[in-house]
Amino acid sequence: MLAPCRNLRGTGQRIRIRIISGSAVSSGRPGSAPLAAEFAFVDSAVVTAEPAAPRSDAVAVASGRIVAVGADDVRAVLRPATEVIDLRGRTLLPGINDSHAHVGAFGATRPPLAVDVGYPGVRSIADVRDRVRNAAAGRPAGEWIIGTGWDLGYLEECVADARRQPGRADLDPVSPDHPVLLRDFSGHAVWVNSRALELAGVTRDTPSPDGGEVVRDGATGEPTGLLRELAATALVQSRVPPPTRGQKRKALLAAIDELHRLGITSVTEPTLGPGSGGPFPMSDVECLELYRELAEEGGLGMRVNVLLLFGEGLADVERGLREFVPPADVPGWLRIGGVKVFADGIPPLKTAWMHEEYVGGGFGSLVVPGGSPELAGMIRVAHAAGYQIGVHVVGDAAIDATVDALAAAAAAYPRPDPRHYLIHSDFARPGTLARMASLGIGMNAQPQIKATISDLMDRMLGEERSAYQWPLRAALDAGVAVSCSSDMPVVYPDWRLGVANAVLRESKATGRVSGPEQRITVEEALAAYTRTPARQDFAEDWKGTLAVGKAADCCVVDGDLLGADPHDIPELPVVLTMVDGRVVFG
Repeated sequence: MLAPCRNLRGTGQRIRIRIISGSAVSSGRPGSAPLAAEFAFVDSAVVTAEPAAPRSDAVAVASGRIVAVGADDVRAVLRPATEVIDLRGRTLLPGINDSHAHVGAFGATRPPLAVDVGYPGVRSIADVRDRVRNAAAGRPAGEWIIGTGWDLGYLEECVADARRQPGRADLDPVSPDHPVLLRDFSGHAVWVNSRALELAGVTRDTPSPDGGEVVRDGATGEPTGLLRELAATALVQSRVPPPTRGQKRKALLAAIDELHRLGITSVTEPTLGPGSGGPFPMSDVECLELYRELAEEGGLGMRVNVLLLFGEGLADVERGLREFVPPADVPGWLRIGGVKVFADGIPPLKTAWMHEEYVGGGFGSLVVPGGSPELAGMIRVAHAAGYQIGVHVVGDAAIDATVDALAAAAAAYPRPDPRHYLIHSDFARPGTLARMASLGIGMNAQPQIKATISDLMDRMLGEERSAYQWPLRAALDAGVAVSCSSDMPVVYPDWRLGVANAVLRESKATGRVSGPEQRITVEEALAAYTRTPARQDFAEDWKGTLAVGKAADCCVVDGDLLGADPHDIPELPVVLTMVDGRVVFG
C-alpha cells in the first residue's frame, strides 16, 4: 500500500514512500533478534565510501544506525511500518564532513550581521565602495560597518595593476562617520577606513607586530588601511564590539540549518578557545559554550569536532594547557580533542614561508613570534599533553619546519597514532609528502580555494609552482590521509564545488586548468569529504561510510553523482539530509 509521498524540496518531483508488508525474518546474524527498519532507501545509486564495497543499491536505518546495506539485506529488515523511500536512481552517500570549517564565523559574517563584499557579487573596489555607502546610509553615525569576502584576485583595479592595493582612501569618502572593517576572503587581511584606524590608535608610529604587517604608504609612512595577518589585524579587530550571546546563538543555528541544506552532517571547528579568537568573530570560548549548550539540549543537529586555539606563541599554549578547562565532550555530538597552531600565512599576501622567492621578491615567514624553535615548542607541549594537533601551514619551507617539529615531538613523547595533520599544506614537496605518510601526518586541503586563487597564484609564484599547489594526486599516491574541506567562510561550504574542483582543477573565473597531473577521481574526492575526515576525527568506527552499525548520517543528491560530468556536479541538488536517523532537510 502507498503512503503519502514525501516531498523532497529542490527536485521538482515527489519521491514515493511505500509502506511494504514484511514478514518476521531474521537479519541473518546467528542468534540475533529480528530487526525492524524505520527507513529504507531503495533503487538508489548508493556510494558507501567503503573501500571493499564502494557501491550498493539500498540502505536501511533503525534507531539512528544503519542496519542493512544492499537490496537483499534490506528486504530482510522491512516491516509493515517501514518507510520505504524509492530514490529512483538518485545518489545516496554518507553525510558530508566539512573537516575544517568556521561554522560560527560563517553565520556571523553573513547578512544581516555583516555586509557581503565577496566575489561574484563584488568584482571591483568600486563595488565595495557602493556596498559600504549603502550600509552607512542606513546606520547611525559611529556604528561599525563589518564586511567579509573581498579578494585581490577578483578586484578589477588590482588585477589590472598588481601594485594597486585597497586602502582607507577608497573607503573614507563613502563612510566618513562610520568605522569600517572589511575582512578579506581568507581572514588573513583586513581593509579599514581612517575612522577605524583612529579608534584603534594605529598611526604612522605604530610598529608592525611580530608575525603581522601594518601596510604603509612608501612615500609618507602613513598606514594605508590594509593590515595583514592576525597579529596586525587584531589591532583593529579588537575594537569591534562583539556579537551578543543571543546573536551568536542565532547565527550558529542559522549556519547549521544552511549546512543541512547542503548535506553536511559533521564539521571541525578549528579555532575555538581562550586564544586571540582567530581571524573571524565567534571563534571564541562563548561559541564553544554554545555548542555544548545546544548539544546538551539535543538541539545541535551537527556532529562537531573542535580544535582549541590558545594563542600565537609558546607561552600562550603553555598557559592555555595549564589554565583552560574545556567543556566535557557530549558523545556523538561534541568532541574537544585537538589544538590549533598557526605556522605561517597565505600566498596571496606573500606571508606563506617559501623556499623560493615570490615573483617580485620576498619569501614570507613564520607568523610565530619566536620562529622555528617556538613553533617546535608549541607543537611539543600540545603533543605531550595528549592532544591531536592541526597546524595551519602553507608554504613549503614552513611545511618542512612543521613536519620536523611534529617528528621531534613524537620522538620525545611517543604515543600511538596521534593523527596530527597539516591544515592547507598547499606546497608540500614530494619528499615531504613521503615523510608525512611515514609519520602518519595527514593533509587537510581546500579544492575550492585552489579554484579561487589559481590565476592570482600564477602572477605571484609563476605557473609551475602555481600548478603544483595542493598536490592531491601526489599526496594520495604517497599514502597521505587526505581530507578536503571548505574553510568556511573563506569560501561558501558547497562540497559539490569542492569535489568538482578536486577532479577538474579549473579556475572559477577563467576555467583555465591548473596542474592537471594533480587531479583525483570523483570517488577519491568523495572519500576526502566523508571517510577520511571521520578518521581525522578518530570516529571511523562509527561514522563516515554507509556500513552496518554506523551512524545513519547521509544525504541524497538528485542525480547519478558518479556518472555525471564533473562540471555538472555542482548543479545536482541536495534533496535530503539525515543525521542520526532523523531527517533534518528534505
